[in-house]
Amino acid sequence: MDGKASELLAGILPDWPQWAISLLLAMSAALAATLAVNHFYTASNDKESAEEQKILSKSNKTHESLLAEFNTFRWSYLSVYLVIMLADWMQGTHMYTLYLSYNVNISALFLTGFLSGALFAPFLGSLVDKFGRKRSCIIYCVLEIIINWLEHYSHFGTLLLGRVLGGISTNLLFSAFESWMTTEHRRKGFPEEWLARTYSDCSIANGSTAVLAGVVAQVLEDLFGHIGPFQGAIALTFLAMILVLRWDENYGEESEGSHAESSLYRQFIDGWKLVANDSKIFRIGLIQALSEGGTYTFVFMWVPTLLGMDPPGGVPTGAVFSSLMMAITIGGVCFQPVEQFFGTRITSKAKAPEISAVFAYIMASMSMAVPALCLCCAPAGVCFEKVLASFLLIEFCVGLSSPIAGMLRSKYVPDAYQGAIMNIFRLPLNAVVVSGTYATDVYEPFQVFGVVSGLFFAAAVIQMSLAIGKTKEVKKD
Repeated sequence: MDGKASELLAGILPDWPQWAISLLLAMSAALAATLAVNHFYTASNDKESAEEQKILSKSNKTHESLLAEFNTFRWSYLSVYLVIMLADWMQGTHMYTLYLSYNVNISALFLTGFLSGALFAPFLGSLVDKFGRKRSCIIYCVLEIIINWLEHYSHFGTLLLGRVLGGISTNLLFSAFESWMTTEHRRKGFPEEWLARTYSDCSIANGSTAVLAGVVAQVLEDLFGHIGPFQGAIALTFLAMILVLRWDENYGEESEGSHAESSLYRQFIDGWKLVANDSKIFRIGLIQALSEGGTYTFVFMWVPTLLGMDPPGGVPTGAVFSSLMMAITIGGVCFQPVEQFFGTRITSKAKAPEISAVFAYIMASMSMAVPALCLCCAPAGVCFEKVLASFLLIEFCVGLSSPIAGMLRSKYVPDAYQGAIMNIFRLPLNAVVVSGTYATDVYEPFQVFGVVSGLFFAAAVIQMSLAIGKTKEVKKD
């Protein structure tokens, strides 16, 4: 009887090594437990804060009506974010294999995308603020549809054009949507602390859609070949564009009169002046460049590193990828409890995001020190489990730090220049990413991981300088 049960179980489970199946089951259990604990631990929106009481007294609304209005707005944004990130992840999981089947210079294509992002980043944000965040989101969708259509052709010049457009669309993805959401949240008069709920949901959605994207993309590839996931991304992006059309428009400079009175040149110059003259905004940008640059470099490294360690039964990258994405989701779920813990037990509520960020970056730095030391000083067979655990930890830190970084941007970056400044931040970020990509080709893996650990440690030090300074509210409109 036991033999038949084992055979049945073996027939249901994929043909993966035992360690991979155990990892996937353990991460699934950890995610379920985290969700359950978070449900009981996280403070709800049922209790009115002092800020909310002030808002209610001015608007003559009840707590229930304000909360219902906020949830409607939040889900209007999250519905678009979920679809957009699902489409983005579906491309990312299969772009390498598509280019491999075309037999083209893959490194040149990826490098072109990052260089395009760096080239257009300083100017694109001013366009977002000047011509509207909603319009910019629609332009992003149009660009992504064009890019995924260009992926159907194996001509290198056509693919190169797609990567140039991809650099532009990536900048829009990580600036237009968030700046629209933050400004609209404040324009509708919701309490500032409710922003944390939206940012946390975005981090959870990012990890969850990544897990789902791996499955959906594989099914589409099985049905339609390597181009299948990109065809699916076209359909999803078109759906997102339809959903964006329901949004209201918002701009930079609205409090100072019509946005039409503000020239594109002024938006561009004022954005750069703010970054140069406000050390807090400058440090926020530097922290983003260091932390996200370290994350991107890790993304380039994890697959070849695990493959090079040759664990028993090989490395089923799909199973490991899903486990890493569940770690991101767990980090997103833990954001609000962690921030609440630091805000009530360690520091003030106002400083909780800064201290939480320091904690996340120090953990990320320590996690990357593990492969740096293990790959340098110990046999691969001894290190595999330690290195794999460190990879899960850094993805947890990514999920935890992502909503924290969003909260800090909303705290220090004025709404009027959100798009401009967030794209200025992407200039040093792309420089770090290009340097990290180059490092993976010329240095030993343990050296690269040592550099990544240093990037996160530097981010933690700069973040600490914000944590110990005086909190100053930025102009929100």
